[in-house]
This record gives sequence, C-alpha cells and structure tokens, in this order.
Amino acid sequence: MERQMLVVFLAGVMLIGCKQTQQKQPVKEIEEPKISKAELKRELTDKGFQIFDYVDEKTQDTVLMQQYFLAFLKSGPNRSHSKEEADSLQLLHLAHLTKMYEAGYADISGPFGDDGDIRGITIYNVPTLQMADSLANMDPAVQAGRLVIEVHPWWAAKGFSLR
Repeated sequence: MERQMLVVFLAGVMLIGCKQTQQKQPVKEIEEPKISKAELKRELTDKGFQIFDYVDEKTQDTVLMQQYFLAFLKSGPNRSHSKEEADSLQLLHLAHLTKMYEAGYADISGPFGDDGDIRGITIYNVPTLQMADSLANMDPAVQAGRLVIEVHPWWAAKGFSLR
C-alpha cells in the first residue's frame, strides 16, 4: 500500500514537472531584468525575510544567505484509511503541493524513498516559521491526520540551484 502511494505521489511530481516544463518559454524571451544585490536585499527585508551575507573564502565572492523553512511530512496518527480514501487524500495532497509551488510559497517538495516515519519534505520560501507552518498544515492529508508537520528554519544561498 505504501509503495502504491509512493507511485501515485511520484506520478504527481512528474506531472507537475511536465506541466512546468511546458509552461516555460525559451530563455531569449524571458530575459528578466537583473537587479542589484542591494535591491534584492532591500526587497527581501521589506517582505520580512531574514538574510545575511558571508564571504566565500575560496572565491572572495559575497554570498547572500536567506532563511527558508524545511517542512518534514511525517506519518500521522491516522493511517487506517481505506485504499479509496488514501488515494483520494494523496491526490488532494499533491494538489496542495502544486498550489504551494505555483503560488511561490514552496520551492521544492518530494517524498523519501523508504518506508520510514518521515514521508517527505517541502522547502517553503516564506518570511516566517508561522507562515510555513500554517501553509503546511493546510494540506488535506495533514488535516485528515494521515501526515503531521514538523517545520525547521533552514539557511541556503539565495539564487543557488540544486545539482
């Protein structure tokens, strides 16, 4: 059953990725205006984000760090749903994660590949822990007790991507 849920989740993630790929324009058409580091810092602090700079010892570049919020989605107390209920909750869960991504609140989400207590993560790009916790707890799977949320502040370099 857990394996089926993982397959449904991964299919949803792939669907989201395909949808996002289809919506992207060629790079030549999207050229966004570059803003200075000072303007970016002002914009982030005006929105309530926590930031700081550090100097990379190797390159001597100044790196802008931003606080994000890492939400751990853990097995909840109510895992006794029927297959139909669990499948429906999973679809609602995926729709919630898609909505969070499309609204710009979440940067990335994904499941873990084992059957442990921690089922997945979402990285929220919002200014406060309270906002991240509130958004994560709006998830229908959380509201049904299938998942519980544990949120932690997490720092990462602004603008760096996953490899």
